[in-house]
Amino acid sequence: MSEASETIAERLQAAFDTLTRAEKQLADSLLQGYPVSGLSSITQVAQNADVSTPTVVRMVQKLGFSGFPAFQAALRDELEARISDPISKRNTWSERAPEAHILNRFTDAVIGNIRQTLTQIDLEMFERCCAMLADPDRSIYVVGGRITRSLAEHFFLHMQVLRADVTHIQSISNAWPHYLLDVQKDDVVVIFDVRRYENSTLKLAEMARERGAVIVLFTDQWRSPVHDLADCSFCGRIVVPSAWDSSVTLLLMLETVVADVQERTWDTTRDRMEALEEMFDRTRFFRKFT
Repeated sequence: MSEASETIAERLQAAFDTLTRAEKQLADSLLQGYPVSGLSSITQVAQNADVSTPTVVRMVQKLGFSGFPAFQAALRDELEARISDPISKRNTWSERAPEAHILNRFTDAVIGNIRQTLTQIDLEMFERCCAMLADPDRSIYVVGGRITRSLAEHFFLHMQVLRADVTHIQSISNAWPHYLLDVQKDDVVVIFDVRRYENSTLKLAEMARERGAVIVLFTDQWRSPVHDLADCSFCGRIVVPSAWDSSVTLLLMLETVVADVQERTWDTTRDRMEALEEMFDRTRFFRKFT
């Protein structure tokens, strides 16, 4: 399976409604520990899901694989893609790079990422997530990692304008316990985590979940381990012809979430925006005064 093709998780989600009861049971089992859950023997995979081995064979064929070995080979390719470093990622695309200009190749890749990501979004989950983020009775905590902290800060800045009780957790793991002291049951912790997934981010999610928090995750198509703890996951495709992954799709999703929350909270958000603009005017912050 190439980086540009659908992941097995995406195939499972897209085909879920067409599966039999036993196959749905198997799909749930595979997604819970994905992708490692599919790398055991076919007998073990079947036992973990409490289904028969013929059920496993039938389902992987429905997903487009010739058999279980081909299914596992695709999973291993995904695992390799998850952990690839910037140099190996660049080598992968440079070997097959077309002659077209980088502007066209990069843009085509980003547009493809957006198009495929949008087809995979669960609208019911999207609505539920935005409703939680707009709920004034829930505090919001936002955190990112080494690469994703810029996305986390962008999300925090906008949410802080829209509503009260929004906290940006520093991307320094030894500071996280101080923030977790204030996390209450049903608060929302928004986490940004893409490959190579950070162990400290997973530990934060585990500790927040233990305190009763709801986890909202922004991740890539291979899905951070935090996905297993998340109530809502936005999985954006990130592969482009570069040694670096693209944040464009994740930025699109987070800004769409912000726009939805803004509409849900507009009665109070408008007052906050007006107060903020009045403070900006008093401090002569923007160039309109020059």
